[in-house]
Amino acid sequence: MQTDGEGEKRLAWLGTLAGGLAHEIKNPLSTMAINLSLLHEDFARSEVTRDKRALRKIEVLQREVKRLERILADFLAYARGVELDRQPTDLAEKLSELLEFLEPELRAGRIVVHTHFEAGLPTALVDRNRLRQACLNLIVNARQAMPEGGELVVVTRRQGPRAVIEIIDNGCGMDEATRARCFDAYFSTKKGGSGLGLPTVRRIAEEHDGEVWVESEPQRGTRFVLSLPLALGD
Repeated sequence: MQTDGEGEKRLAWLGTLAGGLAHEIKNPLSTMAINLSLLHEDFARSEVTRDKRALRKIEVLQREVKRLERILADFLAYARGVELDRQPTDLAEKLSELLEFLEPELRAGRIVVHTHFEAGLPTALVDRNRLRQACLNLIVNARQAMPEGGELVVVTRRQGPRAVIEIIDNGCGMDEATRARCFDAYFSTKKGGSGLGLPTVRRIAEEHDGEVWVESEPQRGTRFVLSLPLALGD
């Protein structure tokens, strides 16, 4: 019978193995991307019909390479084992920084952002980079649910010994079947989606001894709730 310690060691080994494999795949992908870019420059200057057809094929290959790079990045974020660097963190401050970074993209997508940050909320004990990744994934998910624009609400609040982050959109929502599987690895309803964005959020929550859950209805929007431990002494 496998003990918890043995299971953790095996997961760490698998994460290291996956990370090494992904690294070996990433290098030739980068080389392909560079060479396709050079070919694109060469053929883009030509007025020959045959060269124009070749240019369109090169552009298809470039899109596929970019798609593979995104899948690889999502896989690494999900599979790699990390040692958390937990620090007392002001959630409102970090979320404000992330929203400021995403502001041009959200504005271009006609998405209006509302924030409701609880005053005096104690700091949360989190790995700031992992927290950023989780919140980024949730906001990207919300943006994709509102292709024609909409409203994004970001909330922080305290719930007992935990800090809570809510990411709420008024987009397309999910039916019961989709909602039940949205945290499953490689499950996606989006064309070209890797199916690892939300599973990565769940993994990050679990790494922090936290949890994440979702409420959603078709055509009425979605609410993701991320619960994290407060810093000791708060």
